[in-house]
Amino acid sequence: MNLPSPYLLFIGNATDPLSIKMAKSAADWSPDMCVGEFALPGCTVTTGLPLMSIEEGAQQGAKAFVLGFANSGGVLDPVLVDSIITALENGMDIINGLHDKLTDIPEVAAKAAELGRRLIDIRHPTTKFKTGKGEKRPGKRLLTVGTDCSVGKMYTTLSLAKAMQAKGIKATFRATGQSGILVAGEGIAVDCVVSDFISGSVEALCPANDEDHWDLIEGQGSLYHPAFAGVSLGLLHGSQPDALVICHALNRDHMRALPGRPLPGLEDVIEMNLQAGRITNPNIKVVGVSVNTSSVSDEEALAYCQSVTEKLGLPCVDPIRHGVDALLEALE
Repeated sequence: MNLPSPYLLFIGNATDPLSIKMAKSAADWSPDMCVGEFALPGCTVTTGLPLMSIEEGAQQGAKAFVLGFANSGGVLDPVLVDSIITALENGMDIINGLHDKLTDIPEVAAKAAELGRRLIDIRHPTTKFKTGKGEKRPGKRLLTVGTDCSVGKMYTTLSLAKAMQAKGIKATFRATGQSGILVAGEGIAVDCVVSDFISGSVEALCPANDEDHWDLIEGQGSLYHPAFAGVSLGLLHGSQPDALVICHALNRDHMRALPGRPLPGLEDVIEMNLQAGRITNPNIKVVGVSVNTSSVSDEEALAYCQSVTEKLGLPCVDPIRHGVDALLEALE
């Protein structure tokens, strides 16, 4: 992919912090590629970047207007179309991470064609993939898996990649969702791959490599989530991981978008992922636990992570608060 930058991050009228994870990911991991954020009236969340109008973003040099929000089903609210048209008129290409394609919206497609602007639907791969084979291949691979959606799998994977590269370890972040692709500039949004080809697409994403090279693969969904377990399983089989890191969000009271359905226990998630992962890598291991502890104080976060370590015998950290050195030590 050739994604134009810098970005103006469009967060719409969002009120749920989790719903702007694409914009937040770019702001946190690629701030030098962002000029600011644009929000509509009623928006109550922020990426932390300067708030500005579309015209001000263009004056600051923004080359792309990023639709930085996500929702269940990845649909584009018609009330957002006018802002997209305005960004096109101010000289920006549009980067879209929703399931809905911008090219399928007549007024947007017509305006882009009129102005010679690009509509980049990064969630829709154009490559034709083969079915997965599950054959052992050289190189090392780590996959983050979760108790639920949006629990920190991408942040954990990026944190590990950054820390390993700083130590001189051969390591590559492999993006599997729209947010990761925006940060990395490349990858495959596996939730838009036809189901028969998910594992094959992941094999293509992290192919045979040097024996001492680590591919760090961004996980998606959860084997326990009724809506997204198929993508999670395809990632697990296609990545053929040597190592798993279990990701969890502390104090979440139900599965994302499924009120009344509690999150599974860490022990259950470990066992299910190991059982499924052994199909393509009999030697798969869990090396640690990563927890989003943003809902509690520093002291409570440390106490919780220590309790998990004592219970499971695995290192447990919040990668943002504690770093990932303990996880790297487990890998070594």
